[in-house]
Amino acid sequence: MMSCFYSYDMVHYGHSNQLRQAKSMGDYLIVGVHTDAEISKHKGPPVFTQEERYKMVRAIKWVDEIVEGAPYVTTLETLDKYNCDFCVHGDDITLTVDGKDTYAEVKQAGRYRECKRTQGVSTTDLVGRMLLMTKAHHSNMDNTDYQQHTDNFGKGATAHSPWTGVSQFLQTSQKIIQFASAKEPQPGDTIIYVAGAFDLFHIGHVDFLEMVYKQAERAYVIVGLHFDQEVNRYKGKNYPIMNIHERTLSVLACRYVSEVVIGAPYAVGKDLLDHFKVDLVCHGKTEVLPDKDGVDPYAEPKRRGIFRTIDSGNNLTTDDIVQRIIANRLQFEARNQKKEAKEMAVIEAMKRREHQQQEGQQDEAAAH
Repeated sequence: MMSCFYSYDMVHYGHSNQLRQAKSMGDYLIVGVHTDAEISKHKGPPVFTQEERYKMVRAIKWVDEIVEGAPYVTTLETLDKYNCDFCVHGDDITLTVDGKDTYAEVKQAGRYRECKRTQGVSTTDLVGRMLLMTKAHHSNMDNTDYQQHTDNFGKGATAHSPWTGVSQFLQTSQKIIQFASAKEPQPGDTIIYVAGAFDLFHIGHVDFLEMVYKQAERAYVIVGLHFDQEVNRYKGKNYPIMNIHERTLSVLACRYVSEVVIGAPYAVGKDLLDHFKVDLVCHGKTEVLPDKDGVDPYAEPKRRGIFRTIDSGNNLTTDDIVQRIIANRLQFEARNQKKEAKEMAVIEAMKRREHQQQEGQQDEAAAH
């Protein structure tokens, strides 16, 4: 049995990937999620409330159990309390408000394991994309506005931290295989199809997919994801915030989803329904915009009598999250600069320690 203790100020596919790695190190994964008060104290304002974050982490398919209100500093006492053999964290550094390593005690006791960070994604980067309303993040990264913004947002004037600085995610087939369920629909399964952008995968999406999953005794849920250009056509502005590769992993990590169609057609037509042998098509309460030709994209499932509108009871949209970020813009920018400075101080200290060790070894060698 093992545990992961994470802040999760905003749950994204990079966190899901850490949990996937953590689960592979043992057989039962307990995830500790901090309260809003703890995160605000050590890192700055969280994007999601603690209740939203608890639910989001529970929905990740590699998680067996969560601990609500986990302490920010992981102690041996905490590990013993939950019968955990060891704890797992990413290879980025986690510091308390006074700059101490939050895992120092468990590291000394040999009950700490590390998993690799997912290159190209961080809360800092995603928040940066939201604050900068251009399409740079899913077209060209050379856009000068984007470069300038990332410099202001995730980097200091001279050096920048490898953990907080903005980088770009590179999709591989291996990553999709690691996230995919590899489950074929079985006889007796009800095949349910839903489609959309599922951008910045959030609690509104989780509540919707959970409701979809509950529509049948044995639901096999297929999510059709629209390509970036399609999403931009009906959402406008700089949407999607996450590109198609990132949205694919975000949705695959959800325990209610069995399969994802990468680049699904906007109109849910005869070919798609027949190919996947779809029994039911669901859509939430959000407005359905007509296709380019002015036709209702759900005309065919409605004609077949297999269309159902789902009310998840959660009205949260990606727009709402972007608004939260913009409202807290100054706090987030201050938070990231502070985090950057803290991380740079640790890097400098590590370099100094290394330098001193090398000098010590040289002196020793010279003495012999």
